[in-house]
Amino acid sequence: MALFTFFLISDFVDGPVHHKALLISVTVCSLLLVLIILFCYFRYKRQETRPRYSIGLEQDETYIPPGESLRDLIEQSQSSGSGSGLPLLVQRTIAKQIQMVKQIGKGRYGEVWMGKWRGEKVAVKVFFTTEEASWFRETEIYQTVLMRHENILGFIAADIKGTGSWTQLYLITDYHENGSLYDYLKSTTLDTKSMLKLAYSSVSGLCHLHTEIFSTQGKPAIAHRDLKSKNILVKKNGTCCIADLGLAVKFISDTNEVDIPPNTRVGTKRYMPPEVLDESLNRNHFQSYIMADMYSFGLILWEVARRCVSGENNNINETIFSGIVEEYQLPYHDLVPSDPSYEDMREIVCIKKLRPSFPNRWSSDEIIGFEQRHSDSQKLACSQRRWIKPSFTLAVSTVIPAFIGRGPGLRTEASVRD
Repeated sequence: MALFTFFLISDFVDGPVHHKALLISVTVCSLLLVLIILFCYFRYKRQETRPRYSIGLEQDETYIPPGESLRDLIEQSQSSGSGSGLPLLVQRTIAKQIQMVKQIGKGRYGEVWMGKWRGEKVAVKVFFTTEEASWFRETEIYQTVLMRHENILGFIAADIKGTGSWTQLYLITDYHENGSLYDYLKSTTLDTKSMLKLAYSSVSGLCHLHTEIFSTQGKPAIAHRDLKSKNILVKKNGTCCIADLGLAVKFISDTNEVDIPPNTRVGTKRYMPPEVLDESLNRNHFQSYIMADMYSFGLILWEVARRCVSGENNNINETIFSGIVEEYQLPYHDLVPSDPSYEDMREIVCIKKLRPSFPNRWSSDEIIGFEQRHSDSQKLACSQRRWIKPSFTLAVSTVIPAFIGRGPGLRTEASVRD
């Protein structure tokens, strides 16, 4: 009887304890489950509302007041003292608001589109995923302090669009409807003034690129490494600006080092100088890259000069047809295939030491032709591919052979390895 009473009392005491424990456990688990669900929900909403890298038609003017133009924004960024372009948040906002209109070009790096931002035309360069190194380098170079110049393509913004399974890289710049110098020369005949304007503006942009600026926020010297007529754009006013800086190298003067991008892409074979084709370029000597640029620029001058009319009257506004002009051709068009290999170019440029031929008319042309009034020191400076201040009186046929190394002894020893 006593034993039975003990078990009955135990059951009566333990019963409520088990129920309480069960109730507490269920309550705690329910609260944890609710907290987890709320956490996941708010995290999802936060990701959904977070600003993404995209180029869509979303109208988010949080960071850019209505009525602000691209010129206004750029002028404000320059006056702020940073000198390195628009703030990142502004760039992302502009990128989100761009409307892609039509594709205007395609190359090995990706595509170029004409887009619009608040009615203003812009160029949008869309890089392939495999060209991320080029995109990163070009963005970095464009945002270099004091980089902005009237003869360097105007940079606006850079952004990334992706979902995890795919990524697109965007570079947004000024839009120039005349297109590249290559396209322009194919369809346009030049008079003396327009030829000199193209040449002078191009060399001014290249000079700014090559020049180191010493100041509190200085600009390093930069070499292009892929100069060609397709990488120079023509503005409405007939001047040029240099573009496509994905292969550029910087000179770090503090450490005397050349900052070479980790990029597997190389320049255009047709425009490569002898020291690049025969692999004798001194990669540790920045001046080597400057002189390589000058060789390529000499070929560009050759392309431009061929499209300038010779004759007593070569003014486009008057009677341009009274003169002589060659059809547009790429350098070495008569010596190598349309898509030359390294071997093709090395044989012509390094082994046979051939260079683009000069039309006979150049020798008698007042501007293009060789003129004896140039001093020997000027010719020597050109022959060493040093910088001389662009001059409207400097004969084109003096400069071109000097830059492209036509004939013996026109390359300095500093440009090749010891």
